[in-house]
Order: sequence, then C-alpha cells, then structure tokens
Amino acid sequence: MASSASTNGSAKKPWIMNAFAMTAPSHLAPGLWRYPSQEKQTLDHWVKLAKYLDQNNFHGIFFADVLGIYDVYNSSNDAALSSGAQIPILQIDLLISALAYATENLSFGITASTTYENPYALARKFSTLDQLTGGRVGWNIVTSYLESAAKSYGLEGNIEHDERYRIADEFMDVFYKLLEGSWQDSAIEADKETGVWTNPEKVRKINHEGKYFKSAGPNLVEPSPQRTPFLLQAGASKAGKDFAAKHAEAMFLPGLVPAKTRKVVNETRDLLRSIGRPEDSIKFIAGIFICVDETDEKAQAKFKDLLQYADAEGTAALFGGWTGTDLSTFTDDEDFAFSTKAPAIQSMIASWTETVPGTKDLKWTKKHVLEHLAISGAHPRAIGSPKTVADILERWIDEAGVDGFNINCAVTPDTFEDIVNFLWPELRKRGVLQERYPGSSMRENYLQDGEGPRARKWHPSRQYTWSD
Repeated sequence: MASSASTNGSAKKPWIMNAFAMTAPSHLAPGLWRYPSQEKQTLDHWVKLAKYLDQNNFHGIFFADVLGIYDVYNSSNDAALSSGAQIPILQIDLLISALAYATENLSFGITASTTYENPYALARKFSTLDQLTGGRVGWNIVTSYLESAAKSYGLEGNIEHDERYRIADEFMDVFYKLLEGSWQDSAIEADKETGVWTNPEKVRKINHEGKYFKSAGPNLVEPSPQRTPFLLQAGASKAGKDFAAKHAEAMFLPGLVPAKTRKVVNETRDLLRSIGRPEDSIKFIAGIFICVDETDEKAQAKFKDLLQYADAEGTAALFGGWTGTDLSTFTDDEDFAFSTKAPAIQSMIASWTETVPGTKDLKWTKKHVLEHLAISGAHPRAIGSPKTVADILERWIDEAGVDGFNINCAVTPDTFEDIVNFLWPELRKRGVLQERYPGSSMRENYLQDGEGPRARKWHPSRQYTWSD
C-alpha cells in the first residue's frame, strides 16, 4: 500500500510518529513506574517494545537523555532519586545494536551532547551504529543545560548558553570532516588476491585546528550507509534556531498551544530561506502525550487512573531542572497566575487556561501546577476517543505547521499498544498513517523525498564530502 494518501485531491504525506522514551524509571511521568502493568526496563523489555513499534510502522523511537541529576527543587537531588525522575539512567547507545538486530525498519534517535562529547570519539560511535543498523540512526544534538552535569564533568558551572552553541558549531565541522571527508566510499577493497583491505590513497587526515577542537583524523570507521547520521535538534532560543537552520534535518518543538509552536516554525523557515536552504528541508516534530480509548469517557477515566500514580515531588524536581525555579520556595496557596517570581509558570498557565476545559477561573496553586505537569510534562495532552485524539493531532498539523509528533508515554508498552489498537485505525481512515517505510535509512524515512540515505546537497556536511 502506498505510503501517502490522497484527500480532497491533494497528496498527503504520512505524519511522522515517534515513540518518545528514556532509559530510566520515568521520563516525563515520575511515579508511573509503580503502575501495575509497567514492565521492568530490562533489555528484553526494550527489545520487545522496539519490535512492536517496528511491526506497527512507527517511524522511530527517540531516546531522550540527561547527563546530570535534577537538584534545583529543595536544593537537593533527593526528590529525583526517590521518584525515579530520569535517574538512574542507562547509556542509550549501548542498547541500539540489540534493538536494531531485533527490528527491520525502525529508526533510533540518540541524544548526545556537543558540550561533553569529543567529535573524534562521537564520529566513530555514530559511524559504527550507522553501519550496524543499516543507516537507521539519528543524532539529537544537545548542548546540555543541567548545572549538575557541568560540575560532574569537572566544570565550575554551565558554560554560557550562546557560547555552548558556538562550541557546537565547530564540533559539527569536525564531525562532518571526519564522516564525510576522511574516507572515499570505495576505500575498502578487501581484495584477497592483492592482500589490500583499505586503499591508503583513499583515506586522509582532516588536520582540523580551531578555537575549541583539534583533531588529526581520519575517522576510524569507513563510510556508513548515511555517512552523517540524520540530524535532529531542539531549541527555541535565537542561538538554537540559528543552529537548527544550519545543521538540523528535523526539529523537536516546544509549545502547549499550536499558535506558539507555529511562531517557531515560521521563524525557522524564514531562517532557512535566508541561508539558501529549502524551507521544507526541516521536519518539525511536536511533543505530545496521548491517552486514547474507545470513548472520551473511558479515556478520561484511564487518565484519571494514571494520575493516581504520579509523583508530585518528582514532577517538581523535573520542573526545577527545566526552568531553574525551585517550587519549594512557594507557599501551598500562592496563586502562580499572579506571581512575578515564576514567569515560566505564567506562560504555561496561559496556555493551559486557553486549551484545558474548566481551568479559566482556577486558582493556580502549586498543587494544580504540578497536576498539569504530571505525566505529560510541558507537552500538550490529547485525551479521548480515537476521533477526539485524531482531531487534536490534525489541529496541530494544520495550525502549528508540524510534520508529526514525539509521543511521550505514561506506561510502556501500554501507551503505545493503546495508540495502535485505538488511534491507528482512525489515522488510517484519514490517510495520514504510515503504511510502509519509504526507504532503508532514517533519512529516507523521515524526509520522504526519495533522494537516498546521504545528506542532501544543501546540507553543510556536503562541502566536506570526498567523492570517488
């Protein structure tokens, strides 16, 4: 069956649908590890989940990651530790080979930091994973924001925000030179008669010397199916958007309401045009939490049941790390809607009031703020019947201008099984469900442009490509 459908005479590309996960007891839903059906996150669990997503045509599983502990709330990491809020957390890349071996088409988004990684080591890691997965890996590029991570990596504190992006920009140059410019595709001869494995004339050093990095090269791994992994990035600051416009092929977007997300989409497309990139050369992916059942009533009851297990202290720990706001310094009856001490919360409250029924006249105490952050974090919620949820998603596609969704979960595998059982038939009916994978690589399956696994000609990595 074709991977696009026709509606009202115009071709539709299938929506990008990612599973959003973390190799920790909880990602955005502290406390839900206590839910009766939540499986222990063993290797078997992750393999089983990956196979299920693959069999049901999810585009990929995107693994979020952090390099420190959330310790702003109560000036302590106790709440994060006791609730399992993104701690303990396994190293993602060590799982990927097993998941890839168990699947055929599913892609894997891997988070890695340009602040704490080394480009020479990371190039080897991604070349290896791209080789072993047959081109099914992507790199979610982050610059890292947790103060606890900076101190654990030997710094006095976080490097200044825009400076982190300047470091990241040079990091990418080194990364591209290693992956694209140090080997020709035909370098491996493996000729038993001549005894030559690699033709030395087709491998060269990069000899990069810059402000932040120095690397001789070459890369330790021959060119992989994609050479450069598919590149994803999240960042709504000016520096983040500038970086994305130059390097990213997909962008994860914040926003509780479509209009705010649309603003970031429009600004990024303007940046793409200004640097000569096609305005559709970035896929925009919104974060969302989905709770779906046969009827609206059953879905609401299911969500209410999930909320019983949410850990308010763990949620407060996450929020403190995201915003730098310590909710323990506020009284229990303080109305955040009128507080001048927490602008990040006021912005969220304005969005919740606009979109969540029954919240217009609510007194936004700490309890209510944490209830609205529980399970979904700072992402919107789509709760209801298949039609209700599909309508919400369609509104985001139309009004925000996004290409798909990162679906965070409350419980695995339950959240994704419900989506397949209830939501998939409705999306299929609307012609927006991926029915087959367009290609063999992550880049082909996300860009859906039929141009193969390698970075497109407009991408900055291509200036370094050493062709045969």
